[in-house]
This record gives sequence, C-alpha cells and structure tokens, in this order.
Amino acid sequence: MTQQRPVGTDRTDPVGELPLLTTAQLPDGARFPIRALLAPAPDRFLPSGSGPAPGPPPAPAVLIVPAMGTPARFYRHFAHQLHDEGLTVLTVDLRGQGETTPHVTDRAAADHGYRTIVEEDLPAVVAAIRAELGPEPPLHLLGHSLGGQLALVHAALGVGPGVDGVALVASGSVWYRAYGRLRGPALLLGELSIVALSTVLGRWPGARLGFGGNQTKGVMRDWARQGRTGRYAAKGSVLDYEAALGALALPVLAVSVEDDTFAPSGAIDHLVGKVPRARLTRRHYTVQEAGGRLDHFAWTRAGGVLAKQVAAWAVAEETPPGH
Repeated sequence: MTQQRPVGTDRTDPVGELPLLTTAQLPDGARFPIRALLAPAPDRFLPSGSGPAPGPPPAPAVLIVPAMGTPARFYRHFAHQLHDEGLTVLTVDLRGQGETTPHVTDRAAADHGYRTIVEEDLPAVVAAIRAELGPEPPLHLLGHSLGGQLALVHAALGVGPGVDGVALVASGSVWYRAYGRLRGPALLLGELSIVALSTVLGRWPGARLGFGGNQTKGVMRDWARQGRTGRYAAKGSVLDYEAALGALALPVLAVSVEDDTFAPSGAIDHLVGKVPRARLTRRHYTVQEAGGRLDHFAWTRAGGVLAKQVAAWAVAEETPPGH
C-alpha cells in the first residue's frame, strides 16, 4: 500500500465543479448531491419540419463510483473527457465522503458498511438519476477500485431501478491470495491491522494515516473480510452477494492500468471471475496510450484514450447486432 491516495472532504462548491443535477435523500437523513454533464439531446425532427420522427437513441449515461476515501470531484477531469465523447456523465460521493452528509467524522453519522451502500445508497442515487433523465438513456456504473467492487455487487443484486452495465477501472478484489506469495501475506496483515485499529478507535482515521480516507469501522470490517476470505458479504444483509454475482448477465468492461500496484492482474482476474455469465470485455490501459504516467490514480489525469474506449463500449453494448 504505497501509492499516494488523494484526500479531500471539502464541503464547499469549488470553482470548476460539475453542475448539480439533483440530490438523493435517504430515509435516515443522508444526502447525496449528484452532479452531471448532460449529453445533447438527439435531434428527432425530420428536415422538412413535419414533426417528430424516430431518431438516434439518447446517449448512454455513466455514473462514476469513486474509490475508497476519494472524493467525486477528483474525477472531474475524466468526467469532462467522457462527456467530450458524447456521454452523459454523473458523479456522486460514497456515503460519508466528499459532499455527502453527514460525514464519517460528524457526530450524526452512524456506522455503516457495504450493505448500506449497495442496498440503500446506490439504489436511491440511481432512482434519483432516472427521475431526472427518464427511462430511456442506458445507465452504466463506472467504478474505480472499491467503487468498482461495490458497483458490481449492486448491479448483481438487482435492488432498485437497475443499471445496464458496469465498467471497472483499476478495480480488483482485495483477496490477499490474488496478490501472490510475496505481497499476499503482507496485504493480509495490513487488512487485519486496519480493521483491528478501526474497531478500537470506532472508525478508520485514514485521512491522517494516509490510506483510504476516513471510514466507518463497518466499511473496513467488510473490506477486510473480503480480503481475508475472498468472498463478498455484508453484516446485516440477508442477500447472498456471491450467488448474485454468479448470476449477473449484464455487460461488464474491466480495465487494468499499467503500473497499478493496487489492482494487479491477479486481483482483477479474481473479481471478474465471480461474474462468469456477464458479457465481459477486457482492456489494458498502457502508458503509451495515455501519453503520460499511470498508476492506480494517475489514469484520471491521463484518461483521454480510455474515455474513448469506455464510450465505444457503452455505445456498442446498446447497438443491436447487425446495425
């Protein structure tokens, strides 16, 4: 765990932020501002001016689901690159992070884990997006690191309005055995130490310790359990996450990133191996393609070619065969 993770929990509306589309509010009072860059509406009128006519379908929409402890605003540059490729792009923070309220460190914040995120938060966010965009645009989740893992589990569970596909970028399982004989034991020790300290302190002070941002002990407990067992599960859930993943039949794009030590090929293989029925597309994003330095986070600043690949995948998955 050596790569520098971005830290940011600014509650202000910084200059250059994406426009606010809507806010999802949960019954427990948690609020999730959703920001968006909307693709132009397709022209559905005949040149003669005789009225509406069947035209091109609306552009696919992509919701970026952030990495652990990474604010949604960190992805602004990549969001603009996706938008430049003709997509509607949305961003939202995970619970307790960035613009969401309450924050992990607020007194009003309750402990939560994976179950709350995948069974309550993401369904509410997707429902709020559907209420604004309507049912037509295909909606894909694009998850980075932990965000990709949670996006994939959410899509598999089928809770809420549902999505049309999942793109995973630099996102792999944290099962220690997927990291090889040299790194695996050290990773396991780190995971166990983090969850132990989180339990003692009542939360994980990652902003101070340089890993993962501030997190609830519930999130770190579920993260460490998956790292130890290789299986996705969540305390308090009655749903079988592993069985749901095994039945997932949506399109899945899995992108590995050159020089990414957080999500090496073995970790990505283990994650996508859980969705054998998915329509899987694999890509490897290289330094040569990016034209700049890459690692687990740097791809967001050198993602022009990757944005083209994601857009091409999203459009292709919505195009009927033979067209």
